[in-house]
Amino acid sequence: MGVYLVDVGADDWSTAGEEGHADVATALNAELARRGRPPYEPKGGGAPGRFEEKLSPSMDGFDELCRMRLTPEERHAFLDWSVLVPFALDEAVVLPVGSAYTDETLVVGAPYVLALAERLAGALGLPLDLVPAPLGNLELTFWFLEGEAEKAAAGRPGTWADDLATAFYTALYLRAAQFSLRHGCPMTYC
Repeated sequence: MGVYLVDVGADDWSTAGEEGHADVATALNAELARRGRPPYEPKGGGAPGRFEEKLSPSMDGFDELCRMRLTPEERHAFLDWSVLVPFALDEAVVLPVGSAYTDETLVVGAPYVLALAERLAGALGLPLDLVPAPLGNLELTFWFLEGEAEKAAAGRPGTWADDLATAFYTALYLRAAQFSLRHGCPMTYC
């Protein structure tokens, strides 16, 4: 049990019902059309693996980092999105469709989230060459929670190592945005 951040395959994006996202896809495409943009259709095939990470550590330090380093508008879009899409949006899109945890769905573009996550990673000195880029279930979660991050911190001390939960969420958002862009798939919480 718990909250997971996952990629959404092309089939699930267009499927209605509990496991699908057709309501969000339809509402997003209507909003894109209203803005004079083409509809979004994820590519089939997708990634060689799945992105699935569990949000389990405390977010208190991460929220504090966001409050210190991001404007209120940036923080809202960065922390409150329900769906991350693999293309740029001029601004966050609020859809009148319920998501897993809210009555509305906030859609944000992955390039925007990636830029903010890179800013936070830079502020922490997060050693991205050591942090896994997941292609399997819970790789990032296990790296941070099963001791590998502590070993890395011993060899590469710095601000990032002072609060591994904050480093985890920074890496999580960064890797999720990268995965979305690299594989052309949306991301969501379940």
